[in-house]
Amino acid sequence: MVSPQDIEKASYSALEWTEFFDEKKSIEIEEGDIFNVYVKGTTGPLFYLIHGGGYSGLTWACFAEIITKKLECQIVAPDLRGHGDTLTKDESDLSSERQIKDIQLVYQKLFADRSKPPPMILIGHSMGGALAIRACEAKLLPNVVALAVIDVVEGSAMSSLKMMHHFLKSRPQQFRSVEESIRWCVKSGTTRNLRAARISMPAQIRRVDKNDEKKGYQWRITLTRTEPFWIGWFNDLSQKFLNCTPAKILILANVDRLDKDLTIGSMQGKFQTEILDKVGHAVHEDSPEKVADIFVALVNRYKVIFNKML
Repeated sequence: MVSPQDIEKASYSALEWTEFFDEKKSIEIEEGDIFNVYVKGTTGPLFYLIHGGGYSGLTWACFAEIITKKLECQIVAPDLRGHGDTLTKDESDLSSERQIKDIQLVYQKLFADRSKPPPMILIGHSMGGALAIRACEAKLLPNVVALAVIDVVEGSAMSSLKMMHHFLKSRPQQFRSVEESIRWCVKSGTTRNLRAARISMPAQIRRVDKNDEKKGYQWRITLTRTEPFWIGWFNDLSQKFLNCTPAKILILANVDRLDKDLTIGSMQGKFQTEILDKVGHAVHEDSPEKVADIFVALVNRYKVIFNKML
């Protein structure tokens, strides 16, 4: 007979990346800098997905699972520098300049043998949204038809930096097991979708001692050490977003997150705003179906353009 404890443990067990992606590639972008990249699909428009601080490419797993059932498309979701299974010579440099260069080089290595780059939908969450905006404005990536950012706005991001230390210190610094970390992730509301937590959370932690599981797990990246880069990620972000020429979508968990510049821009129709309910900061994890539907509608709306570029 299965005990209640075994049932609970199974419900919070980790899921494998193979359930969501076709490949897990190791891409050496520069000597000693090897990026881990999750890939799915080989045809159709490309969704290039940039995760937020502390997450990994697996934060997009549920979204990738759903969008590829609704559309013929390609998914590229890298682990950024200092995150997930990516290994680099300098994991401490998380400046915008270094990271958008990483994002560019990962793309170039993956598509070096393609004579015709696919049309791209560039999506970033939180810190990844800031990086996506900066990469797009600098025109580091080809054929960007649409830029989408999830729950990152300059005004609210800059004001929340003051509370970031308190938030980070309030999190558990260690977990006894992967299951415990997933349980915390869901019960704390960090992710409200259990399936997303089961694939995303394990990639955010590492064994304290890689040879001894009993010593528990700690965070893969110490986010407090990234503080020198926080202002650089978000400063002047609203204007840079408005300056980007592709079609733009801002996906938020709360309409109150809009700052003055974006409120005016939204009223002027300079970008599409989507406000989702019953979600937290990780909007794409909490409601992957609704987020996927936003992009299905986008691709259908721009179908003629995409077809000409494919």
